Formats: sequence, C-alpha cells, structure tokens
Amino acid sequence: MNFQDFNFVPQLQEGLDTMGFTKPTPIQEQAIPHVLANKDLIACAQTGTGKTASYLLPLLHKIQEADISHTDTVILSPTRELAMQIDQQIMGLAYFTGCTSIAVYGGGDGFSYEQQKRSLTDGVNIVVATPGRLIAHLTSGTINLKKVKHLVLDEADRMLDMGFYEDIVRIISYLPEKRQNLLFSATMPRKIRSLSKKILHDPVEVNIAISKPSEGILQQAYLAFDEQKVALLKGILSDISYKSVIVFASRKETVKKLNSALNRANILSEAFHSDLEQESREDIMVRFRGKSLPILVGTDVISRGIDVVGIDLVVNYDVPPDPEDYIHRIGRTARAETTGTAITFINDKDQQKFARIEALIGKEIPKLSLPEGFTDAPIYNPKAKRSFNPSWKNKNFKKKS
Repeated sequence: MNFQDFNFVPQLQEGLDTMGFTKPTPIQEQAIPHVLANKDLIACAQTGTGKTASYLLPLLHKIQEADISHTDTVILSPTRELAMQIDQQIMGLAYFTGCTSIAVYGGGDGFSYEQQKRSLTDGVNIVVATPGRLIAHLTSGTINLKKVKHLVLDEADRMLDMGFYEDIVRIISYLPEKRQNLLFSATMPRKIRSLSKKILHDPVEVNIAISKPSEGILQQAYLAFDEQKVALLKGILSDISYKSVIVFASRKETVKKLNSALNRANILSEAFHSDLEQESREDIMVRFRGKSLPILVGTDVISRGIDVVGIDLVVNYDVPPDPEDYIHRIGRTARAETTGTAITFINDKDQQKFARIEALIGKEIPKLSLPEGFTDAPIYNPKAKRSFNPSWKNKNFKKKS
C-alpha cells in the first residue's frame, strides 16, 4: 500500500511527494481509513511509529477538502515539546494546502501569551495545546471552539499520569457534543479505558504491538550502588567518541544535582526540566540539535517529546519506572538507520524493574563489570526484594589502560 491509495487532496499528496513519503507505517495504514470515515478511534501506538501523521494526514485532507477557515481541530498534548513537534509536523505536511495551526503552551513570557492570543482570535484551523494553557485562553474568552469537529488526545496515558484528567474534561465542555474523537496512547492502562468510555462514541480500536528496540542499539547495563553512579557516569562521558548524549533520570531534583556534578567536573551539559523558562528550554534544544551542546540531562519529558537524529549514547541513570519508558528512552538513539549505545545503571533496589524490561523486550541485556577503581557492586538477583553488599567502598573512577 502507498499514500496515493488514500486519495488525499492533491495539495496534501504534493507535500508527501516532496518529503519523499511513499508507504504508510502500520499505524498509518490502519488508522487513516477510520479517521477519513469519521469514526471515533482509540489507538495504541508508541512514539516512533508514525502515529502523529496517522491523524494529521486525514484531518488535513478533510480541512482542505471542505475549505474550512475556522478552528476545526484541537490536539491536546502533555508537554510543550510535543506540542511544538506536532505543530512543526503540521507545517511540513500542510505546506501546499494553506492550512494554518498554532502551538499553545505555557512557560513563556507575556509576549508569547499575547502572540498566542492574537493568533487564536484571528482563527487557525488546528490548535495544538497543552491543557493548562488552553484553559487559560478559554477562560479569557480568546478562543471559540463551538465549530470544532475533531478532538485528538495525543499521548493520553502521559497526560493522565501528569494529572490532566480534570483539565481534559473541562476543555471538552467547551466543544460541540457532536465531533470526532481520536485518542492515541503508547500504553492502554485501565484509566485510559475509563476515559475513552466517557468521551468516545462507539470507537474503533487499533493496536500496534510495542516494537522492540532497534537492532542498531547496543544495550548494556552496569550494576552499581547509588553512591557509585556519578563517578561511573563521568568515566563513561570521558569517552570522546560520544558526541551527542542524553542522560535520563527519573526525578527533576536528580537531574539538577547530576548536571551540577558534571559541570563541576568540566563536562559540558545542560539540565532539561519543567522548572526552566520556555526561552531557556528552546535555547537548550537548539544547541543540542546543532551539536554545540553535547550532553542533555533530563527526565522522561524528553523521552517522548524530541526527535533528534545522531544521538550516540543514551544513559539511564535510573532504571525507568515503566518498562515501556525504557523503549521510549533508548529509542532516542539509533534513529534514521543510525546506530547507538544505551547504558542503564541498576542499583540494588531497581533490579525487579530491570527484569521486567528484559521480559518486555524478550532478551537479556549484558551486565558489564564495573571499571577499574570500583570495588564491589550489587549482586544481580531480581527475584529478591533487595540485594545489599555492606563491603562497598567509595573509590575514584580510573579508566582501564
């Protein structure tokens, strides 16, 4: 099957041809016909499967075909990074159509708010928004959603994890009752099922199995106590062959402390977390994409919200809490047919979590011995509640000769 089989309007097909897109991915092949048929849809597909285009393409087709000038579609996103990424993808796909969009998110200054307000007042076809900032505009009367025909919840599981349930319900109260609802989620927990029953009408379900990590990713792990992990990370980052690195930690407090420790060691890195102003976040991402910033330290906010080609190394400073988050994290490397390395630090408390990851991907990840200069490490025994070795002593990191 190829994209021409969907009979998109010529302007949309021209954009696909220009970008060299010929064959749809599995999620696109299955979801697009249902969206075109105006069916409500609940789709389970992880980042990197082409899910964004699976709803953007048919929605852009319908907007262009009906020559719509008002706000037709609202897309809700859990993070500003994903909202910006979706908006950029709209600009690419809709280049020849004339369809308009805007990314609406918080964290900026008063000028950015006013800029969003003017665009929303003038009217755009597609609004891509984080829930909190969209509610602010709705409350102020900036935007009228009475003609909206399509609502998309992208990464719905992450939005619920971040506590946006009430905000989503409030936003829906501003929308017409008769509309098409599209819910996309990387996972399908019970709370997503509950949400879908409340807002979707007789939905079609599409499930794309969780894909395994790319074969181009060299997966490795170290067993290390928490007190050893900073020194271990510094040693790994001293390898000059790694030009572009993301270090994931599970809490933003850890991100801040870890970044400070790297900077004190004269290792150039930046912390990426929700406390940063939007201008700072955008500056960091521009430098990281441009390779002038070699190391990004962040939480799972960036595991689903960025798409950067050429990342050599992903380090899981903490074992991710959800096995599927591991796939999202290490999927930042080995993109676009490149190769990369993913290293995970496993302390004495996270071994059961890591065992669940290995069960999900269907393979055992090699556990490397700690480098010279480290003594004692946690004993890998994921069936035990906790392993502990009281003879651990802090040693400086020394590279092997």
